[in-house]
Amino acid sequence: MSAYEKAMRPEDITRLFVERSNAGDAAGVADLYEEDAVLAYPPGSQTVGREAIRELWSKVLAGRPRFSPEEPLPTLISGDIALTSTPPRDGSGARAQVVRRQADGSWLRVLDQPEFVPPGRS
Repeated sequence: MSAYEKAMRPEDITRLFVERSNAGDAAGVADLYEEDAVLAYPPGSQTVGREAIRELWSKVLAGRPRFSPEEPLPTLISGDIALTSTPPRDGSGARAQVVRRQADGSWLRVLDQPEFVPPGRS
C-alpha cells in the first residue's frame, strides 16, 4: 500500500506531480500513473509502464529541475475517465493527460502527453 497522498480529483495529479518532482521523488511521481501507463516523453518517443516511468523521472530529477504549478484547463469527465490539461507557462502549446478513477475513488494517469511536438518537428 502506498504512503503517498492520493489524487481524489483529476486536477490533484498536476499539483502532486509538481510537489513530488520538486522534492526529487521519482517514485512518488511514478505513483501517479497506472501500472501500464504510457508517457509520451522524451518528445517523439514513449515510456511505457510505471517502473519505466520511475526510471525516466529518476534521471530527469537528478538534474534538480524546478517545476511551477500551471493553472489547469477545465477537466472533461465521462464516468471513470477524465481528460486533464494545462497550458505551459511559456505558451508553447499544451499538456494533456487521460486519467482513470480507481476502485478506491482516487485517480491515476493512463496516458500522459506533457509536450506536443508540431508535425514535422519530431
